[in-house]
Amino acid sequence: MILIGQYDSPFVRRVGIALTLYGIPFEHRPWGVFGDTDKIREYNPLVRVPALVLDDGEVLIESHLMLDYIDSLVPPEQAMFPRTEPARHQALKVTALATGMADKVVSLFYEKRLHTEVSQVWVERCRGQISGVLAVLEADRASRGSAYWFGDRIGHADIAVVAVLRSLAEAHPGLIAIADYPALAAHSEKLEAMPVFQTIMQPFIPPT
Repeated sequence: MILIGQYDSPFVRRVGIALTLYGIPFEHRPWGVFGDTDKIREYNPLVRVPALVLDDGEVLIESHLMLDYIDSLVPPEQAMFPRTEPARHQALKVTALATGMADKVVSLFYEKRLHTEVSQVWVERCRGQISGVLAVLEADRASRGSAYWFGDRIGHADIAVVAVLRSLAEAHPGLIAIADYPALAAHSEKLEAMPVFQTIMQPFIPPT
C-alpha cells in the first residue's frame, strides 16, 4: 500500500497510525496538496489527501473509507471500530465529530490565510463549531472511566480526536485553551506519548 499525504493532516495521520498499529506495511509519500498538486491529481481528481493506493492499484480517497477497509483485513476482535452496538455507533459519532472539527480547523485556516478580506462572520462560525464539538467530546470522554474511549484497547475514535487536537493547536495557536478541557488534555497527552504517535507525526507546515 501507498499512503499519500503529509502527517500534519489529521486525516492522513489517523490512517498512518492505524496502519502502523495493525502492522500493515505501507509506503508513505509525504506530498502536499499545494506543492505536489499534479502528483496527487493522478490519484485523486479532487486533489485531496489522504489517498491510499491498494496493492491492486485501486485508490481509496476518504480516510473513513480507508479505515473501514483496513479493519476488514484484521480479525474482527482486533478491529479498532467496535463491532457491536451501542459502542459501534457511539464510536462512529465521536469520530465524525472529530473529523468534522478537523474540517473546520482547515476551513478557518484558509479563511485567515488565503483571503485578502477575512470574513469575521465565517471565522466566528467556525470558532463556535469547534468550541461546541470540544465541549461535547470533553463531556463524553469525562463520562468514561476506561483506559481508552471505548474500553481497554485503542480505537479509531481515540486516534481521530488526538490527531485533530494537535492540528488545532498547531494551525491556530491560542484559539482554545486545552486546560479548559481536562479530560481531552489528559487523553491527548497519554496517546501523544506513545511511540507510534511520535513516529507518525509532522509539525504543521502552512501552505505557501
